[in-house]
Amino acid sequence: MQDTQAPAERTSQPSPTIVLWLWRWFWRVTLVVSLAYAWYCFYVPSNSIAWANNYTSAQQQAAQSGKPIILYFTGKWCVPCRIMKRKVWADEQVTASVNAQFIPVAIDVDNPDDAAVLARYNVVGPPVTIITDPQGNALQWREGGMGKADFLELLGKLNPSAHKGL
Repeated sequence: MQDTQAPAERTSQPSPTIVLWLWRWFWRVTLVVSLAYAWYCFYVPSNSIAWANNYTSAQQQAAQSGKPIILYFTGKWCVPCRIMKRKVWADEQVTASVNAQFIPVAIDVDNPDDAAVLARYNVVGPPVTIITDPQGNALQWREGGMGKADFLELLGKLNPSAHKGL
């Protein structure tokens, strides 16, 4: 006897049990990866930056010390801000440089008390990093998130000798 079935008809379908098992594992892996990514986006380690309490406090400290001010406009919901807090602000080299040479202040874009500062610097959304002189005049400005190297380069533009070799 000859086999008269076409080759496509001879292939067998995987059993429903195997398909169900594959789908279950697919969704489990997807869930784990999604949760890990969400944790990564929202995890922010503590840092040792000596943040000023508010813009007015930063201005007073800058007037007394003569140091420039770093204004970091951020929001609790801002994922690039959180990534920058994790990769830049938590870095020891950045911490040492910022604490020694600047008066840093984090400004929440959602805080109505900071509306005047947002208007003064024309900031519409985070993240924005502005370096000002002690009087509040903008010296350097960067919109969007940045990494450690970009941030140190921004600081180095103000005082190139302080950041040689970076």
